[in-house]
Amino acid sequence: MPIRRARPLLGTFVEIRVDGVDGAHAVVAIDAAFAEIATVHRLMSFHAHDSDVTRVNRGASRDAVVVDARTREVLSLSIDFARASDGRFDPTIAAELVARNLLPRPSEAPSPHPKADWRDIEIIADGRIRCAKPLWIDFGGIAKGYAVDRAIECLRDSGITNACVNAGGDLRRIGAGMESVHIRSPAAPHRPVLSLMLGEGAIASSGSYFERSSHKVERGVSHIDGTTRRAIPAGIAVSVVADRCVVADALTKIVMSDAEAARPVLEAWDAEALVHRTDGKRRIFGRAA
Repeated sequence: MPIRRARPLLGTFVEIRVDGVDGAHAVVAIDAAFAEIATVHRLMSFHAHDSDVTRVNRGASRDAVVVDARTREVLSLSIDFARASDGRFDPTIAAELVARNLLPRPSEAPSPHPKADWRDIEIIADGRIRCAKPLWIDFGGIAKGYAVDRAIECLRDSGITNACVNAGGDLRRIGAGMESVHIRSPAAPHRPVLSLMLGEGAIASSGSYFERSSHKVERGVSHIDGTTRRAIPAGIAVSVVADRCVVADALTKIVMSDAEAARPVLEAWDAEALVHRTDGKRRIFGRAA
């Protein structure tokens, strides 16, 4: 029988399912995986006063900041995605999110330079982080996928060969068989309209969905294009299938910005994207296109 556990983490509910092992072994492995997710959450939280992200935002433009190896890995990946996408993915868009009241203003951090972007971040050879200009980083576009991958690696280290980790739609599975993953429509975000079958691998979804405000006015959930620093228009949902969840998570934002321009990035990461619009039109980009 599958063993399932769920906990509130990463701003959502994370479910871990383990198949094919006895209950005691599964519970120990699941607990270790949840502990790793909690560590990633603590290190990369924009909100926590003592997270690596907060310390970088507060001080890396004044002096190099020591961070955990996992934070460096996510920052390095973020820079890779920024470079590959000509800045459409940019971990320094936090200032725009703060301006839209989607993130709180970080305390004790200098105001970001208006021209600061991913190019101003330096990972020094000894592992410290330095920024050429004051800036605010946010890993909201990538950390959840990374946490899912870390959980999978923890399960593997515990001898688990068949499992699934699902963090609010950012999902990765290992082992035989297939997983049915529900895809939401941007016009009806609370109702899945499509199911994809996933083998061993990962899928992540992002959407600029329509919501109803208290005044019954439609408004879009903001995602920021790193090149224009403007909100991506509402009415589009993107799901990306890749080998790792961190890759799928980051690529959803690049595809949302410009699906055609994202083709080379998808191909470079051997990934596939499904773009689903409010009018019901769907297109596939990447390896299966």
